[in-house]
Amino acid sequence: MKRDIYLENTPLNEASERWDKKLLESGIAKPLEGEGIKVIDSLSRITAEVVFARLSSPFYHSSAMDGYVVRFADTFGASDRNPKQLNVPEQAVYINTGDPMPDGFNAVIMIEDVNLVRKQDSFSNGVNTIKADKTNPPLPPFDKGGMGGFSEYIEIITPATPWQNVRIIGEDIVATELILPENHKIRPVDIGAMLAGGLTTVNVRRKPCVAIIPTGSEIVEPGEKLKKGDIIEYNSRILSGLVTEWGGEPVRFNSVSDNIEELKKALLDALEAADMVAIIAGSSAGTKDFTPHVIKELGEMILHGINIRPGKPLILGWVNNKPVLGIPGYPVSAYITFELFAKPLIHIWQGIELKEKEKAKAKAKAKARLSRQIASSLGMEEFVRVKVGKVGENFIASPVSRGAGILMSLVRADGILRIPAMSEGFGAGTEVEVELIRHSNEIKNTIICIGSHDITLDILANFLKKKYPKYSLSSAHVGSMGGLFALKRGEAHIAGMHLLDEETGEYNVPFINRLFNKNNPPAPTFDKNPPIPPLSKEGKGGLINPSVSPLSKGGIKEKIILVNLVYRQQGLYILKGNPKNIKGFEDLTRHEVTFINRQTGSGTRLLTDKHLREFGIDSQKIKGYEREEYTHMTVASAVLTGIADTGLGILAASKALGLDFIPVAKERYDLAIPQKFYESEMIEGLLKIITEDKEFRDIVVSLGGYDISDMGKIVYDGTNRRI
Repeated sequence: MKRDIYLENTPLNEASERWDKKLLESGIAKPLEGEGIKVIDSLSRITAEVVFARLSSPFYHSSAMDGYVVRFADTFGASDRNPKQLNVPEQAVYINTGDPMPDGFNAVIMIEDVNLVRKQDSFSNGVNTIKADKTNPPLPPFDKGGMGGFSEYIEIITPATPWQNVRIIGEDIVATELILPENHKIRPVDIGAMLAGGLTTVNVRRKPCVAIIPTGSEIVEPGEKLKKGDIIEYNSRILSGLVTEWGGEPVRFNSVSDNIEELKKALLDALEAADMVAIIAGSSAGTKDFTPHVIKELGEMILHGINIRPGKPLILGWVNNKPVLGIPGYPVSAYITFELFAKPLIHIWQGIELKEKEKAKAKAKAKARLSRQIASSLGMEEFVRVKVGKVGENFIASPVSRGAGILMSLVRADGILRIPAMSEGFGAGTEVEVELIRHSNEIKNTIICIGSHDITLDILANFLKKKYPKYSLSSAHVGSMGGLFALKRGEAHIAGMHLLDEETGEYNVPFINRLFNKNNPPAPTFDKNPPIPPLSKEGKGGLINPSVSPLSKGGIKEKIILVNLVYRQQGLYILKGNPKNIKGFEDLTRHEVTFINRQTGSGTRLLTDKHLREFGIDSQKIKGYEREEYTHMTVASAVLTGIADTGLGILAASKALGLDFIPVAKERYDLAIPQKFYESEMIEGLLKIITEDKEFRDIVVSLGGYDISDMGKIVYDGTNRRI
């Protein structure tokens, strides 16, 4: 056989380009198909499709405290001067933490807040008052061996509020809620979230299978008796470990001696079993280096030799439409070349972005500015889960749900903020140190969206991760005005909004003009300033903050671009069959109807208040008006689970949870984007999905209640000109 010399001495960049071109032309440079596996076995696997919850968590109302379950209406009037007594068990029932709520009861009073009163029956006037605690459980009733001749009551001095100290259905996860996007590497907390959401199987990317063939008559297996000239084979173990670390499935073949026919057979067998093959050694130009001959005979040798050291005798080959790598036999060369040319493809097959080399390992901690105030109780060190994003030059940290039972707070968190025991918290704008639980590069590539909630944002987040795996979309739902304030303070890249100006009948633009283009100061935080009043005949929407200079005295004016996402139907959620016979806002004042509201500053709240004014309805006469939720799904869940009889929200949420719907208004939902971010690579990718991706649009339409006729259209370019 004729001895080969190096065919090429190709620069690394050129070699990579040539290899990438071949991968693209072949059509294999795309994520592999999915396979269903058990959720409990899914750690570190990559999701092949979006994961939605099947069940709400918790799926029943339960007590969050040890105490007494009551009907909150029975507690009205209780005070220090006029304590109220409730009969046990007719009006109050002892309950332990985690126990299901008995039917008909809707609040829990902590055991520390009640006194037990034991009254002797009518033939005696004896009264025995005992402070309730765990050492004084309720007495057994008379007919079950109790003291006999006594009735038991609890005495309270503060009325209960609806669903006080109760973990409601869906407090953590709401059925149909997005748990994980596509192309997401599953973590331990993600497994918990999926199980809590009723999932037992999940569709993940099939692990890329890489066959590894060690060659050379001189190599022996570890543990074998050695003689001069033997080399213990360990390169295949190194490469197998790398494949596993990168998420693939290594298949190690037995060592092949220096025999060209044996190598041919081993390669063909490996190609049947794997997606890619790596042949270790035999890639140089010696008399026993058969790898280049075998690859050329069975397929195509794309490249032989690159100008790096170590790693020069690399072979890039193609056989039976599968990549074949001829890896140098020296261990360092093998490691470097395998990482350069195998790792990217293994990541592509899994739908994840290849991370930068070890050079840029992020620090475990980062300095971040708080987007809003975090209060904490003295005497307890608190670990607050936070979302972290980089907006401009600043890392911004926003706290997520802090409840001890909120598993999704860990799923969503990027870091942990520790509040010392002797601190009462931190004010908005404070620079804090965050312990990162996500790589800083991922955080830098996250689009921060703060503002009004819409289900399409979850779908958009999934498509962004699917189409541009290096980027993520993180949403915080604080209402439309809260989103504009976040833009004003430099804490978000985009804001979702649907604010109707009652004076002009126009959506969103008047609010942007007042906040960004007039002589108004930068937006205050909700911690120190009240929300902007609704634009109506009574409230013009302007905010006064004398500590900040207006534009006329050197204040900053910022150009905001509005891009339409959808038009959507808003209406009242009601149970199937409308058991309370609710027909519109005029029914909200009926004593048997309980309403659930959206938070102050949200567009839905403004829409609610607008209709109440038009009907001349006093909000104080609406039971439940003060109870607020932050998303359409939680409002819909409250109606579905009996916490409320109705609430205002979008049609898509109603359809998702199987509720009936009374249409109220069609509104325009836009994304507000500061011009300085509009042309960034992240936002360009997001807008490309909105404007061009047919699959995304089809899914949005399928949700129901959405009009996408102007999706992606610039409806306002930051000037007085309307588009």
